Amino acid sequence: MNHAVKTNFDELLAQLPLAPSEKWPAGVPFVTAMTHGTMSVEAFALNELDHQTPHDQDELYFVQRGSGVLTIDDVAHTCKAGDALFVRAGQDHRFSNCTKDFATWVVFWGPKGGEVHRL
Repeated sequence: MNHAVKTNFDELLAQLPLAPSEKWPAGVPFVTAMTHGTMSVEAFALNELDHQTPHDQDELYFVQRGSGVLTIDDVAHTCKAGDALFVRAGQDHRFSNCTKDFATWVVFWGPKGGEVHRL
């Protein structure tokens, strides 16, 4: 567990990609920056096709560099540096058409299945 209170995006990106895996043959495109309770923060820099599968927690993307398209449940959302995007737990999503410099923070939090919306 990394309970850091500060991290540096450029230093994290310099570590990517991590070693290849079965799911990410060109190398794992994300590294965990910090964790606390249910929250975790990652740096993500896509280096191939996006092989994400739905996550069991809600997540936020804060795009730091480049541009691309995040498709969430078959709806395409263009994005660029400075944008924030929300993906509910369990939603199918993936990035495509990303520029070579595309990189984003990813924040996961909350219970498995996501936050419950109450009226």
